[in-house]
Amino acid sequence: MATTEATVQERRHAAARGQESPGGPQRSTATEPGLAARLAAITPGGYRAGAPPASEPTAWAVLALLGAGDWMAARRGCDWLAETQAGDGAVGVRRRQPAPAWPTALALLAWEAYHRATGENRYHPRIEHALAWTLKTRGRTVERKPQIGHDTTLVGWSWANNTHSWLEPTSLFVKALTANGLGAHARTAEATRLLIDRLLPGGGANYGNTRVLQQYLLPHVQPTGLVMWALADQEVEDPRIEASLAYLAREIEQPLGSASIAYALIGLAAHGRLPKSAATLTAAALARRATVGSTYKLALLNLARQQAQNA
Repeated sequence: MATTEATVQERRHAAARGQESPGGPQRSTATEPGLAARLAAITPGGYRAGAPPASEPTAWAVLALLGAGDWMAARRGCDWLAETQAGDGAVGVRRRQPAPAWPTALALLAWEAYHRATGENRYHPRIEHALAWTLKTRGRTVERKPQIGHDTTLVGWSWANNTHSWLEPTSLFVKALTANGLGAHARTAEATRLLIDRLLPGGGANYGNTRVLQQYLLPHVQPTGLVMWALADQEVEDPRIEASLAYLAREIEQPLGSASIAYALIGLAAHGRLPKSAATLTAAALARRATVGSTYKLALLNLARQQAQNA
């Protein structure tokens, strides 16, 4: 049976009354004020110093700033995302680049987290419009073929319109729908099955392929961290989840880039599996020159550091 708009509203409102948002951070009293101030100064912002603001870095910054208790800077980021939202409800990658619109998921997470943290429901119309776009947007499916290991008939979300469903955007939308009270929605359930299906037999995940021409592909840290973050909210059991967490725990001790460290820690933290080295790893990454002026990297590392300090 199709889910009516009234049912969607009822589920969202029930979730808002009865639980904290799985996608929204709690206020962190352990966050270093200097880090939050650095991030606030470049929000909304982009992927590197001097780059134009973009939706993904700005949304991650909102989540980190809310975790640090800086409501004013978080609201500035939320307002920027609201002004970037298109008439169909989608949020594109930049203000003048409405497509592709996969950052809609992160905007949904940012707006809902702001509401939960502050009690201000100022982005409610934006959320409803974005949810409507999300629920009608589908990745393209194809018939199953023996050359491809994953189930190509499962529907999730894609990076760009009219393309196949892939793991990272689907992870973000699963997280966003769950945070907005739609964890039991049929789209969320099918997308969760997609995430499980795309896990590699030995643990971990990549962009979404498992086996191609009888060869299993290698896992990568960033998509594995994202899918672990998303699956933490879902009632699923599969041995590949434990194997994926073990993979992240191993990889986090290897030389990694700043973003990969953050995604690994966010995924591990969602399952209560933060390593003892988490605070040291984020501190070292924050000291690198590459993070200076990058809203994207600074936001992710702030989030990871909040997780480490609150563990």
